[in-house]
Amino acid sequence: MCSMFQQFSDGYYLGELYVEPRDSDRAVIQQADHEAMNEQLYASDEGVERLDAPLVMKLDTAHFPVTGDEEVPSGTLAVPRSLLDEERASTREVFLADSDRAMELLRYSGWEPATGT
Repeated sequence: MCSMFQQFSDGYYLGELYVEPRDSDRAVIQQADHEAMNEQLYASDEGVERLDAPLVMKLDTAHFPVTGDEEVPSGTLAVPRSLLDEERASTREVFLADSDRAMELLRYSGWEPATGT
C-alpha cells in the first residue's frame, strides 16, 4: 500500500486510490493496508507501538481521519458521501499526511493517543 504513495512535500505523500462513497460518518481503508501504512509511516521503531491510530488523508480540500475495516477492498478509500462532490466511485489523487502533520491535525480535531498498555 505505501508503495502507492510518493513523497510530495515536507508534510504529505501523494498517491492514487479508488475512492467510493460510503453511508457512514467515517472514512476507511482495508485493515491490513491501514496497519501496514501505520507501521511504515507513523511508527518510530521504539518498543511496542500501536498500529490502529487513524491515518490522516486529504481529498480535495478536506482533511479527515481514516481507520481500518476488513470489508473494504485493498487500494480502496471509502469516504462519507458528505466529503465527495460526486456520487460515483473513481480513482483519485489522495494526500496522506506524514506522522508529524497527522498528529498535529488529529490533536487539532481533539484526538489523543491512548496512554498506557
